[in-house]
Amino acid sequence: PEAQLDRFMFNIPLDYPSYEEEVEIVKQTTALKEYDLKHVLTGPQILEYQKVIRKVPVSDHVLEYAVSLAVKTRPNTPQATDMVNNYISWGAGPRASQYLVLGAKCHAAINGKYAPDEEDVQAIAPYVLRHRIVRNYKAEAEGVTEEDIIKSLF
Repeated sequence: PEAQLDRFMFNIPLDYPSYEEEVEIVKQTTALKEYDLKHVLTGPQILEYQKVIRKVPVSDHVLEYAVSLAVKTRPNTPQATDMVNNYISWGAGPRASQYLVLGAKCHAAINGKYAPDEEDVQAIAPYVLRHRIVRNYKAEAEGVTEEDIIKSLF
């Protein structure tokens, strides 16, 4: 399953809906109802936004910072931290580095910046990395979360 999860750019945790929200969900999804759907973006618009993000410049420093975060998650490598070596059995692959850079570009653009910085990488890192690292039994037993490990890399 790790290889399948790696194909998703982000892992965004969601809580359960409230009781009232769930009642409304069930009402709306179990009855025969006609919906008037309106698209928000067209296919060509989505492709254009993808091109725009890929054109956002990223400095070598920020790109190397993103790659270093992914590389640090790989246990028993020269870049691995003690926390990684103690609590991770499998780290993030190269796709994580790619998504850290693309996510940082998006984060920067959404926040009105012309180029991402380390803070943009850090802002999206938990969502890009949490499903790409596999904690070992020791981490689970000691209550060390993926987020704890990721934050220790900054």
